[in-house]
Amino acid sequence: MTTTVGEARPAGPGRQRLHEAAIRLFGEHGVSGTSLQMIADEVGVTKAAVYYHYRTKDDLVVGVVAPFLDRVFDVVAAARARRGHRAQVETLIDGLVDVVVDVRRLYVVAAVDPVIAHLNENYPRMREVGDALRDLLAGPDADVERRVSVVFFLSGLVGPIGDPSCRDVPDDELRDLLKETGRRFLLPRRRSRPAGS
Repeated sequence: MTTTVGEARPAGPGRQRLHEAAIRLFGEHGVSGTSLQMIADEVGVTKAAVYYHYRTKDDLVVGVVAPFLDRVFDVVAAARARRGHRAQVETLIDGLVDVVVDVRRLYVVAAVDPVIAHLNENYPRMREVGDALRDLLAGPDADVERRVSVVFFLSGLVGPIGDPSCRDVPDDELRDLLKETGRRFLLPRRRSRPAGS
């Protein structure tokens, strides 16, 4: 049986421990600075045990990122099910912020590490999620200002999540602040009707 990039054996506690160790080490050393041997040492297993789960480091990286992608695709599906662009944007802002705050360490690595950017080119599912988010947030026939605003919001999420000066902000407070910022940025205020009209 052959496997493709990112395909792995069924999930289990051993693979979850590998993922947790990989995320910690990726955060400290970057993906390129983290070897499979370092991950094995962190977990307390042999390198052969890592190879049991993943054939290559790229496979492991994709395996680590895949659950995050699944959650974002769920958010995209929920947004697509909403009627009207405004409702879709609200759903995306709320859902995406919830996901990235839940996986703070992983999101920072996924958003800024050049190795993961390289995998985006070779792993279509990674590209698809970014394209879907941009398309839904921008809406049909988006002008330049709207497209820039969408990219600014998406790329800006990593700042407060990864910056050491915000590390002490509790998750619930961070969620509220990011959602409010996203709404101000991407949802223009509805004009109130003049009295008597």
